[in-house]
Amino acid sequence: MLFDIDGVVRDVAASYRRALAETVHHYSGWRPDARCIDALKGEGRWNNDWEASLELLRRRGLDPLPAFGALVDVFSGFYFGGDPDADPRQWRGFIGDEALLMDRSCFERLGAAGIAWGFVSGAEPASARYVLEQRLGLSKPPLVAMGDAPDKPDPTGLLQLARVLGGEPGPQAPPVAYLGDTVADVLTVQNARRACPNRRFLSLAVAPPHLHGQPEARRHYERGLWAAGADAVIASSASALEELEALLDA
Repeated sequence: MLFDIDGVVRDVAASYRRALAETVHHYSGWRPDARCIDALKGEGRWNNDWEASLELLRRRGLDPLPAFGALVDVFSGFYFGGDPDADPRQWRGFIGDEALLMDRSCFERLGAAGIAWGFVSGAEPASARYVLEQRLGLSKPPLVAMGDAPDKPDPTGLLQLARVLGGEPGPQAPPVAYLGDTVADVLTVQNARRACPNRRFLSLAVAPPHLHGQPEARRHYERGLWAAGADAVIASSASALEELEALLDA
């Protein structure tokens, strides 16, 4: 079973999403709210938060747009609050405000059930390793992060890690499930099916945690996940094993 990280393993409402909003505000004086960011993410194209920041500035009518490299530096200043390659103890940015949505026992249960697991994420490698290794205590978890493969919904990273963990596709190959929180994550599974029709792929999806206290907004968001082709929209990341078993038994 493969997992996204942001919105699945950790809550990024106060970190990545806040950095996106503050980056847009830095350049335009306008601070997009969570509903605006959700709507953009719901289009299924803007998995990369740097590109999402630039797209919101474009739609706001900012002219000229900032250079991409300069925008990345501003974003990283908000998110890391220090050198991304430095010791995480030196970071002073929004990354320090991320709540965990899963714990190590979730992955121990998967292993005990004989299910291999790993992560396919658009997060920067330093950020992904920090949450997986230092905060969750996972030892060298299988990971495809930003720069290791094209951005989702391109399925390259998902297919790469599926081969590493489950071998080559074929009639005896185990199914591959992917849990994400965006339309882009669901579309990644759809694209993997088209690219590799002789392997079974399952799309599990979960609404990001900032919507869990907003029933109407959450239902609207979940309808978008179903419409994109999710096989199951689950209540929480921590219930992934039980939901996967139910899908496989169906």
